[in-house]
Parts: sequence; structure tokens; C-alpha cells
Amino acid sequence: MNAPEAEGISTNARLSIKASQFTESVIREMTRLAIAHDAVNLSQGFPDFPAPAEIKEAAREAIAADINQYAITWGAKSLRNAIAQKVERQQGMVIDPEREITVCCGATEAMISTMMALINPGDEVIAFEPFYENYGPDAILSGATPRFVKLRPPDWRFDPDELKAAFGPATKAIILNTPNNPTGKVFERAEIEQIRDLCDRWNAYVITDEIYEHMLYDGAVHVSPATVEGLRERTITINALSKTYSVTGWRVGWAIAPPEVTSAIRKVHDFLTVGAAAPLQEAGAVALQFPESYYEKLSADYLIRRDKMLGILENAGFRCFRPRGAYYIMTDISAFGFSDDVTFARYLVKEIGIAAVPGSSFYRNAADGSKQLRFTFCKSEKTLKAAAERFSKLRLA
Repeated sequence: MNAPEAEGISTNARLSIKASQFTESVIREMTRLAIAHDAVNLSQGFPDFPAPAEIKEAAREAIAADINQYAITWGAKSLRNAIAQKVERQQGMVIDPEREITVCCGATEAMISTMMALINPGDEVIAFEPFYENYGPDAILSGATPRFVKLRPPDWRFDPDELKAAFGPATKAIILNTPNNPTGKVFERAEIEQIRDLCDRWNAYVITDEIYEHMLYDGAVHVSPATVEGLRERTITINALSKTYSVTGWRVGWAIAPPEVTSAIRKVHDFLTVGAAAPLQEAGAVALQFPESYYEKLSADYLIRRDKMLGILENAGFRCFRPRGAYYIMTDISAFGFSDDVTFARYLVKEIGIAAVPGSSFYRNAADGSKQLRFTFCKSEKTLKAAAERFSKLRLA
């Protein structure tokens, strides 16, 4: 008999209360189901086509050159310099690579490192919903109390009064994801200025996830909050190689922040992961110097995929909310007659052979997403064609 049983103590009582407050990733669960049922995976946002040849060759060269040991904890100098140069070239913002950049193991680690560096018990963090599923657990793990402000379809706008009411003396930060996952919303300058005014009033930070910055459609323009007047010293900008260069498995991301905040982020990051993969950082430094034509083609290619996926989904009977950025489409599933999104998602993956993400995973209250599914279109022509063929078996209620 082990000690907990001898003392009459439940083993679960010895586990972290934090870990009991959220589930494993629903997105990753749907990928596992897709594999199990040989389904077309339109759930998890990873490209199934090759990364650029130049970035792969740069990684091979770095490994061959024996760049295989620890890089500087907060990032190889070559990568930090390349990040600073790209930001200045594309956004006109000058940042100090020695004092304002922390390279992390993907944007995911950059986000939790940032939140743990900023948050104290009793602090509140605001997030827009539907939200990327990591933000809620990140708030819990960092000790924050999350507060949510709704983005409402079809154009995913927020109510300024609702946003204003969410702020208060306990507000430490607001998380802004633009272009947005899962909705594809691209926040406009006027909206960011409203956020700025509230952050100024309540002395709060903006934590902005801009990993889809180069995927823009229908004339949408990406506005980085740090470039908006009055927000430079309040903003932590998070980004990564993953989406722009089709290397989601490399896990190289970064946080850009004022020096005092960067110092705190670097300490947290150091003891979470020590550092990102050294040879992949060198390859990232090469990728960040790609010409503007690379980003123009990236956006144009994704526009073609978006429009193709919109056609596939609409032909199958989904009501689609047309995204202006990122590479996801949120849909209304009311026409299919299923009781909820989870039931429908499991039916799709098992019977139709298509994996999607239940909308409820993007909301605090599951009922708010019970008639929605999210699909990704960062897939090859072959995959999209297979999806169209399988959707032909789907019938409306």
C-alpha cells in the first residue's frame, strides 16, 4: 500500500489545482482523431506543403557547421538582429536587439513567459472571444483572472461599452490576436486606438500575438499595436517563424518588449526552456531577410486557398464567416441539425473523414460556440481536393 492510500488521501488531491481548471488541447485532440480515422485534417493549423527551400538549406548548413550547442539564452545574435531589421523594414519601428527581444520556443512559450513575467495574484487579463485556446490556460497558469469581451459575427466586432466595462483597477493586460485565430478578424487602427485609450487610463499592457501578420485578404491592413501612438511602451509583441515560413514544428518564436519588461521575460524564459534550437535560429535569421516578394506571394497563395475552401464549405451547406486574415474559417453548422458542435465534429471525423475544431473550444461558455466549427485552409491542393470529395457525402438535415 502506498503512502497516499495508507493515509486515506486521494492521489488527485496531491495534483495542482491549476491543471484541473482546463483540458488538454481540443485542436491537438482532433488531429489525433484525424490520424486514427484516416481523415483529412482541417483542424490543426499546420501547412502540409513544403517549407521554403532556402530556410531548410540554411538549417542543414547550420547543423553541418556544428551550431548544435546552446545559443545565448534569449536568442542568437544573428536572429535577434534579423528580427529587429525586419520590424524596422516593414513597420518602421526601431527596436534594440540587445535589450528588447527574447527568442523563445515558439510563440506559445513567448506568450506564457510574458504572462508569467507580468502577472501577480489578483491581476486580471482581458481576452477577446472566440479566442485561441491557449489564452485561457495561460491566464490560469500565470495566476491571472481572465475576463472576456465578445467578438460578434458576421464581422467579429466588439462592443466598445463592453470592452470599457471589462477594464478596471485589477486589469494588468489585454491579449490581442491580429489577424485573429479563429475568426480571421483583422483589428483596425481605430479599434486599437480604443484599446490604447483604455490601457492608458488603467495603466495596462497590450500583449499582441501577430503570428499571422502576412496573411491578409480583401484589402485588410495589419496594424501592429506597438506602432500606434502611445502604445510602444505598453506593448509586448509576440511572433514566430511557424506560420510565415511553414515550419510549425521548429518552435522558434520571440517577444518584443520595452527593456524592463524584456528583462523579466528573459528570466522566466530561461528557467522554462533555457533556449530555442540553435541551428534553427540561424535558419530563421536567413528567412527573415527574404524579399518583400516572398510575403506578397504568401498572401496571394493563401487567398487562393481561402476562396477555394470557402467554396467547398458553402457547397457542403456551411454558412461561412469570411476571414480577412490568418488561415481559418469559422462556420455556422445550424443547417445540419446536430445538437452541438462536438457531436457534429466527431461525426465528421468518423463518418465523413474530415477533422475540424468544435467552436465551443474557443469560448468560455461552451454554449456560445455550440453551433460553430473552425476549419483551416493552410493545406495543399491535393488535400483540399480530397476534402471536397469527402464533403460530397455530407447531407443537410
